[in-house]
Amino acid sequence: MMFPLSNPSSSPEPQIKKPKTTLDFRRKDSFKSPKAFLAAHHPSCNQILLCLFLSIFSIQILFVVVFRSIPPSSHHRSHHFPAPVTSHHHLTPTLTTTTAPISASTVKGETSCESGKIFVYDLPSPLNHELVSHCDVLNPWSSSCAALTNDGFGPVAAGILSAVPENLAAAWYWTDQFVTEILFHNRILNHKCRTKDPNNATAFYIPFYVGLAVGKFLWLKNSSAKERDFHCEMMLKWVQDQPYFTRNDGWDHFLTMGRISWDFRRSKDEDWGSSCIHKPGMRNITRLLIERNPWDYFDVGVPYPTGFHPRSDNDVVQWQDFVRNRNRKSLFCFAGAKRSKIKNDFRGLLLSHCRNESDSCRVVDCAGSKCSNGTSIILETFLDSVFCLQPRGDSFTRRSIFDCMIAGSIPVLFWKRSAYDQYEWFLPAEPESYSVFIDRNAVKNGTTSVRKVLERYSEDEITRMRERVIEYIPKFLYARPDEGLQTIKDAFDVAIDGVLGRFKEQEQPGYRW
Repeated sequence: MMFPLSNPSSSPEPQIKKPKTTLDFRRKDSFKSPKAFLAAHHPSCNQILLCLFLSIFSIQILFVVVFRSIPPSSHHRSHHFPAPVTSHHHLTPTLTTTTAPISASTVKGETSCESGKIFVYDLPSPLNHELVSHCDVLNPWSSSCAALTNDGFGPVAAGILSAVPENLAAAWYWTDQFVTEILFHNRILNHKCRTKDPNNATAFYIPFYVGLAVGKFLWLKNSSAKERDFHCEMMLKWVQDQPYFTRNDGWDHFLTMGRISWDFRRSKDEDWGSSCIHKPGMRNITRLLIERNPWDYFDVGVPYPTGFHPRSDNDVVQWQDFVRNRNRKSLFCFAGAKRSKIKNDFRGLLLSHCRNESDSCRVVDCAGSKCSNGTSIILETFLDSVFCLQPRGDSFTRRSIFDCMIAGSIPVLFWKRSAYDQYEWFLPAEPESYSVFIDRNAVKNGTTSVRKVLERYSEDEITRMRERVIEYIPKFLYARPDEGLQTIKDAFDVAIDGVLGRFKEQEQPGYRW
């Protein structure tokens, strides 16, 4: 059963246009039955020789049709993935493409569930359902109800046409960065390897919306430690009563925590956040977070949700070609706001540097609400820039890194914990193949110029790096269909494969402690 987050009548599913085609479907049916083909085309045939002649002639025509309908050699296609079985859109004919090898890690294989099956707990309603239904009180400043519409994807992105191809506009949403709990829950209910029999399960998913539960208390000055831990303690008490949890002490259980790890690691009552991760029952549960603690084995980093949620394989392929062929007018860009309360604020330094290099750098000052959901200015900036500067956010990571790479821009990082130590399952193993790392201290003391570093890269090097970024775009996306894409693995697929692989590895003797 799905957990609808919006009224279907008020936020209908975007209509997907059917492809135009010149194929005669009656002819397609005739391949199944040559006898039917002959009967349909020659009903008045009475003489045996004439019928035989017409039959042979018709079969020859069929062979010609078949061979002519076979697509040309893959030399003329630039897709990182096989062409989808059903295309919902045509590629823009003016795009030029380059051939790239198929990446096995991003193409779905057989559906035999060799790595195991997943059982989804039916938790008490206050741990997920009721949190969503009370969306108007999740945020201390304003209602979160709009952000949770469309099954957690948020409102359809109005005004996005200035930045994206027209037939991809319906795949863009103003998605909140803290909704992975809802996105994962809805997808896993429809996963091909979900089982409703816990005795057949390799993995057990706990659909607890812990990020939504604690979110409002993070900003309330008078919130108590008890309030911030209330829902987590309720979940642990419930799940520890389940026989399948006690059987392996939680080693085969996992959940999604829709905020950064540090929001759940409070050590003292008066400190920030919840102490959920430090609770005894959480010790062996694998946790999927948008920012992990690199020193905690049970923390796994997954991509922040962005605004692009493809409806089909072809949406992905068309978007890859679009960003590959984009005319990028700026060498680099920076989108962000100062942190004036922070001493030696590095963001402020980058803003100043970018403004001083205005002929090479494009600036988006995100002070106030200029960069909030509802504007395409950041996406347009990344699409127009070869490189995008990505300092740490309020924590070590920021959603902007994924916004940047989805736009086909090459990220420039200043902290290794912003990406390299975070998203092992989703990024290339060689950081230099898709990104630039610059020593922030050298930038601070003036011994290194960001512009000069980036100008040293040749056109060939830039092309190779951008192609690497584009190749990995599917792994950063959360697809719109409840069952996922046809043949391409998105971030959810990669995460589930990783969890099942991890649990299989844990079965080795002596692995668990």
